[in-house]
Amino acid sequence: MELSVLINKFNIKGRLVSLAPFGNGNINDTFLAIYRNTFTETQVILQRVNRNVFPVPEAIMENMHEVTRHCHEKLEADAKAGTDDRVWQMPRIVKTKEGADYVADENGDVWRVITRIMSAHAFDVAQGPEHAMECGSALGHFHYLISDMDTALVKDPLPGFHITSGYLAKYDATLGKESAQELLSSSMEAKRMAKFVEERRDLALCLEKAEKAGELKKRMFHGDPKVNNIMIDDVTGKGTAMIDLDTVSTGLIHMDFGDALRSICNPAGEEETNLSKVVFDEDLATAFCKGYMREAGSFMTDADRAYLFDSIRLLPFELGLRFFQDYLDGNTYFKTTNPGQNLNRARVQFRLCESIESRERSIRNFLSKL
Repeated sequence: MELSVLINKFNIKGRLVSLAPFGNGNINDTFLAIYRNTFTETQVILQRVNRNVFPVPEAIMENMHEVTRHCHEKLEADAKAGTDDRVWQMPRIVKTKEGADYVADENGDVWRVITRIMSAHAFDVAQGPEHAMECGSALGHFHYLISDMDTALVKDPLPGFHITSGYLAKYDATLGKESAQELLSSSMEAKRMAKFVEERRDLALCLEKAEKAGELKKRMFHGDPKVNNIMIDDVTGKGTAMIDLDTVSTGLIHMDFGDALRSICNPAGEEETNLSKVVFDEDLATAFCKGYMREAGSFMTDADRAYLFDSIRLLPFELGLRFFQDYLDGNTYFKTTNPGQNLNRARVQFRLCESIESRERSIRNFLSKL
């Protein structure tokens, strides 16, 4: 089905004047559609939900329906109260002309249209402490919006995602393969990575143990709070929205908290080959945490706060473990351009974890003051 025919099935006012690929996301096929009439212009996002990543895209759309409905109601109530220092936004699902949330094409693929967050954009890396603070504010506010949502309304979009014990079990299974042992025996660096994992097995389970003991409670979390999913207002410079809601599910908000800091506070990035450049930036971290706690502090418990450092340390370890397991398994999951790329990615994440560990006292100190 031609895209122009497909998007015509949605209830969008005006005349379609442009429909072109949009963004640099690597999961869903994304297009920007521009509609105009005599007085206004409307911009919307057309997307095909990737069935290879999300085997049941219909469930993804049901989740998005519930999440956006809940959040929009809360945003409207807060706007009437007039207590916020900015206009918070969230994408809205554009209905089809029949009132549905999506269209299925002749291949069974699910297509949706959502509104574009206007006069705002995201960055690929942290631009400095002020930007980091706004990223923290946006994530904290999103967590606040979904903190009282009924978790039973949402289906798990990616079973096993951010379950560190599961990644560790998969790693152990991979170690049992002859091919993995050959890679270990032929590389001193791989041996060092394996030793790093063994020394931190307890770290891998810290949040899960706290949840099972009743110290931490599962809520809703975003699932992919990287810096380029955080929209910053072009005019005010303030965080205004979290986008890419496909991974929103039930879990510990600590996973988002730690993952956002992992992404934002390593300016060297995930592909750096010079490990001396991989350092946890405390200035960015402090700014992010201030913004986050300003918005999320109202619903967080003392136990939630007590495990914040553990989440900061855990998430680089978890991603490094996943990269290292994939390297030993023949690079079957993450895309690579050379055989050793996942090994180097693991080195970067483990180095970041070490950098965080070396700053534990300082990080815990600024966290205690928030």
